[in-house]
Amino acid sequence: MRRIALLTSGGDAPGMNAHIRAVVRASLHHGLEIYGVENGFSGLIDGEFIKMDRKSTANIISRGGTILRTARSKEFMNPGGRAAAAARMKENGIEGLIGCGGDGTFRGLHALWEEHKIQVIGTPGTIDNDLYGTFYTIGYDTAVNTATEAIDRIRDTADSHGRVFLIEVMGRHAGFIAMDVGIACGAEYIAVPETVTNMDMLYQRILKQGKKRRTIILVGEGDEEGGATEIAKKLHDLYEVDTKVTILGHIQRGGSPGVRDRVLASHLGVAAVDAILDGKTDIMIGRIHNEITNTPLLDTWSKVKPLKSYFHELADILA
Repeated sequence: MRRIALLTSGGDAPGMNAHIRAVVRASLHHGLEIYGVENGFSGLIDGEFIKMDRKSTANIISRGGTILRTARSKEFMNPGGRAAAAARMKENGIEGLIGCGGDGTFRGLHALWEEHKIQVIGTPGTIDNDLYGTFYTIGYDTAVNTATEAIDRIRDTADSHGRVFLIEVMGRHAGFIAMDVGIACGAEYIAVPETVTNMDMLYQRILKQGKKRRTIILVGEGDEEGGATEIAKKLHDLYEVDTKVTILGHIQRGGSPGVRDRVLASHLGVAAVDAILDGKTDIMIGRIHNEITNTPLLDTWSKVKPLKSYFHELADILA
């Protein structure tokens, strides 16, 4: 093994730059040439390779986003696109690939290994924290702290006006952000994709709090009722409850990563290079109980990472 590449793909997450820094510096430490791939799998197809050195990763550990940029590639979803990407790698003498992202990234890496036997390692970079095989993903801790800070500010105006606020956070298929942020903010109700939202119970929580007093309702964007906007409409139509809706959106992805994300990203980056050198492939590098774990890429999306029932009980007790 002499030359490897690194890409970031899918949605960006705070800590990706710290991860890039760790992969680059660990590679150089072991005498490897390391190339960054700009624009994710699209850049892999187009051959957008940049040779990286220590200087190229100076002062990026605290920056949000990803200096390599990211994109979703429809072309790479087809066998022809993957064949073109594999050809670009071979033309440039690249023997292994580390990809940081979510389940879409891992599906792409898995296909590269299955179809072209290119050594691939995945690292979990997504604020949703929905990948099986790791306690936390890069970006999650910063995202929940960003959302919590924003909701604390909303609470101030909600208290002042005695309003019911529905606040939507990210999480298409998993309610980890909504649950952690909801508990941290003292929400009166938390709606997540993993459970069915009981509109009658929600209305009773509002009544318990008092229609003219502040009520905070946290909604994961993947909730089966259709998100905060749809729940607000149903509260109005069914119970004549007027609400204010705030969708936090992409603010959760931005900003300087917190300490936990910087350390996690660094730990996983070094471990990914170690895995490449050990000849491992088609796995995700995760961390459980502060120990590095190796999970087959297929398992990371085919197995469900559960939102523990205890958190539902805790949220109900504290509401």
